[in-house]
Amino acid sequence: MERIGFIGLGIMGQPMARNLLRAGFPLTVYTRDRRKIEAFVEQGANGANSPREVAEQSTVVITMLPDSPEVEEVALGPNGVIEGMQPGGLFIDMSTIDPSVARKLHAAFAERGVEALDAPVSGGQIGAEQGTLSIMVGGSEGAFQRALPIFQAMGKNITHVGGPGAGQVAKACNQVVVALTIQAVAEALLLAEKAGVDPARVRQALLGGFAHSRILEVHGQRMLERAFAPGFRARLHRKDLRIAQNLARERSVPLLATQQVAALFDSMLARGLGEHDHSALALVYRALAGEEGKDS
Repeated sequence: MERIGFIGLGIMGQPMARNLLRAGFPLTVYTRDRRKIEAFVEQGANGANSPREVAEQSTVVITMLPDSPEVEEVALGPNGVIEGMQPGGLFIDMSTIDPSVARKLHAAFAERGVEALDAPVSGGQIGAEQGTLSIMVGGSEGAFQRALPIFQAMGKNITHVGGPGAGQVAKACNQVVVALTIQAVAEALLLAEKAGVDPARVRQALLGGFAHSRILEVHGQRMLERAFAPGFRARLHRKDLRIAQNLARERSVPLLATQQVAALFDSMLARGLGEHDHSALALVYRALAGEEGKDS
C-alpha cells in the first residue's frame, strides 16, 4: 500500500486526510499548526516537521493549500517536497491553483523522476467529510491509475480530464458555474421574499423541478437561515474566479456573467465578508435591496 504524505489540514484538508487514514493508508501529515498534527498523531498518523520530511517518509505526497504561491513554496521551496521525494514517487496537488503553475510543478518533478497530478476537488466541506468529492485530474494515464485507489477514499466522481494542468482548467470552469448558481439562488430567494411569498416554500417548489441543484438545496437553506459559517470561504472563491478570468484573457474568451459575479464577490470582501461562506453573497443582494441583513 502507498505511504501517503498529506500537507495542509484546513477545512477541506482535515476530512480528506482523515478519510485516507480510515481507508487504511499509512499517513504522514504536516501543517503549520502543531495542534492539528498532534490530533492526527492521536488517530494513528505520523507527524512531520517540514514538507521535505513528509516526502522522505512517503511514496505519494498530497498538498491541499489555499493558492498558487503556497503550493509553489511547499513543493519547490527550501526544505520543500521536491527535496525529499525519491525517483518513482508521485506528487498530487489537490489545491485550486493557476493551470500554468500546475504545469510548472509537473515539469519540475519530472526532472527528478517523480510524476505529478493536478487534482482539484469540488463538493465543499460536506463532500470532504462524506468522502463524496468530485475530483478533476490532470496528468498521465499511468499516474492517474496509480492514484485512483487514493482518490476513491476521498471522492466519488473521479475524472481524468487530460494532461498536465487540465484538472485545474476543469476546476476553473466548475467555479464559474458554482458562483453563477449561487448568484441565481440569491436573486431568486430575495425576489420571492420581496414579492410577499415565503422564500422557503419557493425553494421547496424549485427543488422538485428543473431548477433543482445541490446549491439550491444546501446554500439556499443557508441563505434562508442566514447561517454563513464557512464551508468554503468567499475570499477563496474570489481567488478561483480570478484564475478563470486570467485563463479567459489568455484564450480570448468572454466571461461576461463571470465578470459580474466576480464584482459581487469583490463587494463581499470589501464588506468584510471574505471569511464567510460563499453563499453569503446573498447578503450583498440584501444590501443592494436596501437592507444589511444579519448573518450567523
